[in-house]
Amino acid sequence: MNKMEKKLSNKIAVVTGAGGTLCSEMARNLAAQGAKIALLGRSLDKLKITEKEILDKGGIAISISTDVTNEEQVEAARIKIIDAFGSCDILVNGAGGNQPDAVTTLNEFNEEELNCIEGVRGFFNLNMKMFADVIKTNTMGTVIPCFVFGNDMARKKNGIIVNIASMNSYRPLSRVGAYSIAKAGIANFTQWLAVYLAPANIRVNAIAPGFFLNDRSTKLLTTSDGGFTERGASIIRQTPLKRFGKTSELIGTLNYLIDDELSGFMTGVTLPVDGGFLADSGI
Repeated sequence: MNKMEKKLSNKIAVVTGAGGTLCSEMARNLAAQGAKIALLGRSLDKLKITEKEILDKGGIAISISTDVTNEEQVEAARIKIIDAFGSCDILVNGAGGNQPDAVTTLNEFNEEELNCIEGVRGFFNLNMKMFADVIKTNTMGTVIPCFVFGNDMARKKNGIIVNIASMNSYRPLSRVGAYSIAKAGIANFTQWLAVYLAPANIRVNAIAPGFFLNDRSTKLLTTSDGGFTERGASIIRQTPLKRFGKTSELIGTLNYLIDDELSGFMTGVTLPVDGGFLADSGI
C-alpha cells in the first residue's frame, strides 16, 4: 500500500446509494484507499455489482439492502455493519433520485395542463404522492442515516459526513420542483447539522455535482447518434467547460472533505463540482 491507501486502512465507511453511478465510484475509491465499505441501497443486485468490483481489487465490502427512509431498516443495517467491521467513521449520503410523475414536461405554465391533455405534465396535473415521495427520499433519506450513524460518531467524538447535494441546492432548475425543494433542503440541513455536531468533533459537508450522466440521464440528455436532446443541449450551453462531468472528477473533492489534515477546519459547506454551471448567468 502507498501512503494514501494506508490513510483509510482503519476506517469504516458507509455509502448510501452505492449502486448508483456516482456513489459506486466513491465507494470503490474509498475501498482502494483501505477503508472497509458498507454499501447501502434498495437494489441488492446493484450493490452486489459494486461489492464484487471492490472485492476483485482486494478491497473489503459488504452489501445491505436498505430503504434509507426507513429508520428501522437503517438501524438494522447499522447493527450488521458493527458486527462485520465496527462503527461508522465516514458516512456518504448519496441515496436519492427523482420520479417521472413528479417531473413536469413544461418549463412554464400552459393552459393545456388544466385540461389534462395526454402527455402534458404541468404543476397542476403532477402526481402529488410522487411529488411528496421525491421530497421524502431525498431529505429523510439523508436525515435518517445521519441520525443513526451519527449517534455512534457522537459517542466516540469523531466522524465525517458528506452529503450529496445538487445544482438544485443553489437555484431551482426547470421541471423538477420536488427534487429542487429536496436538494435545497440538503444544503440547509448540511449547515444546520454541521453547527449542531461541531461540539462532537463531527464535520458535515456536502458535494453538489453538476451534470453527470447515468443510465437515466443519458436517455434524457443525449441522442443515439451521440448528440444532445433539447434539454441536454441547454445544459451544455450553460456549462462553460462544454461537457458533462465524469464520475472520477468528484473523487478529488470527496477525498479533500474526508481528510482532516487538508480540510479539518471546514464544516457546513457545499462544494459545487459543475464545470462552471453556477458561474454562468446564461447572458
